[in-house]
Amino acid sequence: MAERAVQLKEGIAGAIMNIHARQGTLCTAWRTFQRFIAAKRGAAALEFALIAPLMFAFYFLTMEFSQGIDANRKLGRVAIVVGDLVSQSSTVAKDELGAIMDIGEAVLQPYARSEPNISVVAIQISDDETPKVEVVWSWRLKNGSYGRVYPPGTEIKDVPKDLISADAFLIRAGAELSYKPVITWTDTAKKTLGLMAAFDSIEMGESYYLRPRVTRKISCSDC
Repeated sequence: MAERAVQLKEGIAGAIMNIHARQGTLCTAWRTFQRFIAAKRGAAALEFALIAPLMFAFYFLTMEFSQGIDANRKLGRVAIVVGDLVSQSSTVAKDELGAIMDIGEAVLQPYARSEPNISVVAIQISDDETPKVEVVWSWRLKNGSYGRVYPPGTEIKDVPKDLISADAFLIRAGAELSYKPVITWTDTAKKTLGLMAAFDSIEMGESYYLRPRVTRKISCSDC
């Protein structure tokens, strides 16, 4: 009986020790798991800190490209609208040209970070064997002021060859813009971020040639 009692006590003591050992193993495993979770969170934070600047940079660049493309598309519409309105007239004056250019400028809205330069040039092609391409009259809006583009009689050399024909009359409407990216511009015209420092302004320009619709030639009474 005494031996059985001793064996029973030893068995109970061994079971208790096994339980304690298992509890210690579970605690160790739990602590290891907690450390793993903490390390994983730290790795995620580090990854975010590395990736976030690139994500923001790609976002702003995508935004700038889309706005730049939209501004360039609207600039083309400015030239088309101005040229189309002038080509439908039989005669014009400075005030009328100024009003037409104001309409063209409104096409760019809501873009308002820089003002467009809008020009209209009336071109006469002579009926000589070797046609001369000369300015009849011209008018433009530049930096908020109106004035001539060329003196009458100035020779023009950049007219496309397929538009040159004897005694032809052309209206060239053009629009130019120094596009300022939004992330480098404020209401005081100062740079706010260095991301687009290399692109403080992007020069854009569009021009179109049109023929008169109502008469063979369009005159300007006071250009």
